[in-house]
Amino acid sequence: MKYENALQRAIKERLERVMELAELFGLFIIGIGTVAAMGALIWHMVQSDGVTLTDLLLMFLYLEVFAMVGQYLKAGQLPVRFPLYIAMVSIARDLILRAGTNTEFHLLASAGAIVLIALGVLMIRYGQARYPSDPGERRTKES
Repeated sequence: MKYENALQRAIKERLERVMELAELFGLFIIGIGTVAAMGALIWHMVQSDGVTLTDLLLMFLYLEVFAMVGQYLKAGQLPVRFPLYIAMVSIARDLILRAGTNTEFHLLASAGAIVLIALGVLMIRYGQARYPSDPGERRTKES
């Protein structure tokens, strides 16, 4: 029985280590891909002798991806808010890119999606402040 428990622990530890390495490798690939995409965008901006709002929004998306990778490396977890921020900026960028071809329905649907995502972020932030996973972090009305 003791041998089985020791074997199970050893297998579990090795699998956890493999998963950690796979996560780090994935983060490395995401980081390299983001650097390459940002480099290509900067090169495009230099070649075109101009910077558009869509270029800036795309660069902001790349920076958000970097922030997600950094947050994951620092804390070992990824807040749900980061992908939601990226989604809002992506929708805004889509609206700007299709400025001349957007229908009224598409504009309303996109604006509604941004508002719903923003409300979701607000609810998540409120929940984290009011009901933190660590009871010592709970904010009171006095603070």
